[in-house]
Amino acid sequence: MHVIAHGGAGSPADEPDDRAAVLDEAVDCGAEQSTPLAAVRATVRVMEVDPRFNAGIGGAVQSDGVPRTDAGVMCGDGRTGAAAAMPSVAHAVDVAGAVATETPHVMLAGERAVAFADAMGVETGVDLWSDASRERWAAADPPGGENGSDAPADTDAQLAWVRERFGDDDGESAKEGRPDADTDADPRVAPPRDHDTVGAVASDGERVAAATSTGGRWYALAGRVGDVPQVGAGFFASPAGGASATGAGEDIAREGLARRAIALLEQGSDASTAARIAIEEFGRAADGDAGVVVMDAEGQAGEAYNSPAMQTARY
Repeated sequence: MHVIAHGGAGSPADEPDDRAAVLDEAVDCGAEQSTPLAAVRATVRVMEVDPRFNAGIGGAVQSDGVPRTDAGVMCGDGRTGAAAAMPSVAHAVDVAGAVATETPHVMLAGERAVAFADAMGVETGVDLWSDASRERWAAADPPGGENGSDAPADTDAQLAWVRERFGDDDGESAKEGRPDADTDADPRVAPPRDHDTVGAVASDGERVAAATSTGGRWYALAGRVGDVPQVGAGFFASPAGGASATGAGEDIAREGLARRAIALLEQGSDASTAARIAIEEFGRAADGDAGVVVMDAEGQAGEAYNSPAMQTARY
């Protein structure tokens, strides 16, 4: 089994060696599986329980003080599943996989997605907080205090808070993502740990699957869903190959980054060229940063990013 995985596009990691070791472990787990779908699920599961990545445990927190998870999977034969806005579910990729294999649907969301996860044997009721995410949330002057249960029900109050903080690592400004903001900051430089979505693509030499999982973006409005569970944005696969994208979610969703990378494969580009051109085109169309990993059906892989860093591993 051929596998490529990424740990998210963004600023250089605080613990790059430790994260690299987790990525290596993840692709090793994926390579042991018997199908590409099982491989991407196994790969992503490893990263979803490591708080060094923004997926599952230790992920981003929304404006009501609740961490929520999203994921999407797709196989080259068209099977597709996604799950979004799930509190208390660490292994979002398994919920997405179950949507693909056990339902006639493409996406489930919110509390009913959590109920579905429970029915499918995916663990729910998981504490998604890490020590680091609790500290970061407390330092952000949240609208209802440090405890998420104290967050106000008033959407207007939360939205005002989000406008000042979304996309900013420290919660001190809304410079990133606001074209009218007065700032000298480079809008292409992502705040640390803000985009560390994880993903994988796998092929057994004939069949292919792709998966992406995330905790979302820090300080987003409660209920926000980004690119990750949107087909063609955060993930995509066809008989030609698969792609998993990471980065500025709103921009990736608008541009359909993963689908564009696979379109380039379908037009005859190799995996490396498809990844490179997709990111070059994305950079011309959007202000945000992004990365993408691509694998063709034969197992040849490529990667590209325009952020300061994106760690990957291959098997």
